Amino acid sequence: MELLSLLSWACIVFTVGMFSTGLSDLKKMRETKSTDNIQFLPFLTTCLNNLGWLYYGMLKRDQTIVLVNVIGASLQILYIIVFIHYTKQKKPFLSQTLFAGGVLAGGWFYFSTFLPEGETRLNQLGLTCSAITVSMYLSPLTDLVNIVRSRNVQCLSFPLTVATFFTSTSWVFYGQQLNDYYIMVPNTPGILTSIIRFYLFWKFAPSSSSPGYKSMAM
Repeated sequence: MELLSLLSWACIVFTVGMFSTGLSDLKKMRETKSTDNIQFLPFLTTCLNNLGWLYYGMLKRDQTIVLVNVIGASLQILYIIVFIHYTKQKKPFLSQTLFAGGVLAGGWFYFSTFLPEGETRLNQLGLTCSAITVSMYLSPLTDLVNIVRSRNVQCLSFPLTVATFFTSTSWVFYGQQLNDYYIMVPNTPGILTSIIRFYLFWKFAPSSSSPGYKSMAM
């Protein structure tokens, strides 16, 4: 039980830290009063993912999953609100947000109405959330291919890579303790993609002797 408690705190600390990396984008938007070079879709998809896992945690009665995703969803909603506030073209992003809200409402209606309470509902929700999480972890692979071709890692965030690695690892071990494959399996790609990013940083990071080189501090 002590190990499970330790892993629970590790999941909370590392995951909240990973979600908090968006605060730098928030600061940038407030300082520049614009959304240039900031992507909206990751905020929206992460928010949907958080709300899905929040429902899963409530059904499973797992306070760790509930707490992490309440914080995560709250931060993503904050990022979405600030983005829409500062963006010049609000209509397409408002449309995307409303569509996502419709998908979320439809999903909740399906799971709560057409599926019986208990293991069936929990298993189908876990499978759905797992599939979404895996797709989110694997979606940047095309960007990694472009990085290999260009041999330039400037578009990668080293702190986010570190946060993702420790977050995914802690959740895999936490799921292992609970014997919950819906937690273990979708977080495994997060470890693998983080390792790939670490390799790319090592392989393509500019040497200290290169002009304009700046040391990377976390």
